[in-house]
Amino acid sequence: THTMPFSKRKASTVFLCVVIGLILLKGVVAWFTNSLSILAQTADSLLDLFSGFIVFIAVRAADKEEDQKHPYGHHKLEDFAGLVQGILIGAAGIGIIYSSVRRIMSRSGMQAPEAGIAVMVVSIAASLWLSRYLKKAAVQTRSVALEAAANNIRADVYSAFGVLAGLFVLRLTGVAVIDPILAIAMALYILKIGFDTINKPFSKLIDARLSDEEEQIIRDVINEHNHEVAGYHRLRTRQAGDKRHIDLHVLMPKSMALETCHRICDKIEAGIEERLPGSSTVIHAEPCDGECDDCPLSCK
Repeated sequence: THTMPFSKRKASTVFLCVVIGLILLKGVVAWFTNSLSILAQTADSLLDLFSGFIVFIAVRAADKEEDQKHPYGHHKLEDFAGLVQGILIGAAGIGIIYSSVRRIMSRSGMQAPEAGIAVMVVSIAASLWLSRYLKKAAVQTRSVALEAAANNIRADVYSAFGVLAGLFVLRLTGVAVIDPILAIAMALYILKIGFDTINKPFSKLIDARLSDEEEQIIRDVINEHNHEVAGYHRLRTRQAGDKRHIDLHVLMPKSMALETCHRICDKIEAGIEERLPGSSTVIHAEPCDGECDDCPLSCK
C-alpha cells in the first residue's frame, strides 16, 4: 500500500490551521450557550494552539544543521517542546477542575444544549482526524514534538466524547450539575495524558539510554563482525529529538593495520545506521593483546 509522505513542517502547519478553526467554533458556541464543559474545551484548544506554535517553532529549529556553538545539533529542542506541551495539558486539567467546582457552587446552568451537541460532533470528527494524522507523521518523522501534539489532541477527542454524552443527558433531563461534573471527569483524563506526554521527552532531556530493543539491534550488528572484532565494551546510547547518539569501544588485534581497523568501524557504523535510521555512531578502537579460548582472532 502507498504511504503518504509526511514532513514535520507540513504536519505542524496542519495542526495550527485545524486548531484555530476549532477555537473559533467552540468559543462562539460556549459564549452563546454558557456551557462550562464547552468553555473548558475551548480553553484546551487555546492551549493546543499555544502548543502548536511551540511545535511549529521547535521542529524548524531542531532541523537546523549543526553549527560551531551546537556541534551536536539542535534536536533536544523537540524534546523540550514535548515537555512544555505536557505541562500545558496538565495545567488545562487543573484549570477545568477549578472552574467546574465554582460552577457547582454557583448553581448556574447552560442554555441551548442542542447547539453544544452540534459543535461537539464537529469537534470530535476534526480532532479524531487530526490526532491520527499527527500520530502517523510523528512515527514517520520520529518527532517527539509531533507525538506530544498527537497525544494532546487525543485527549481532546476522549474528553469531547464525554462532553457530548453529558450534553445529551442534560438535554433529556435538564439537570444542570451534569455539565460541571462531566467537565471534572474530563479534566482527570487530561491530567493523565499530560503526565504521559511529559514522561518521554523528560527521559530524553536527562539522556536516558535507548530502549532494550534498540540496544539489542546495536549488539546484533556488532556481533555480525565477531570474525573481525575481538570484542566491545562501554556501549552508551541516548536520544535527542529524532537523533540517536551511540558510542562504544571495540577491541581489535594489535597487529591489525589502521586502515583495516577504520574500514571495519565504518561497516559497523553503516550497519547501525541502516537498522536504526537517524543514528550518529562514534566507535573508539582499542588494541587487544590477549588470547581468549572462545575468540577466533589472534591478537598476538
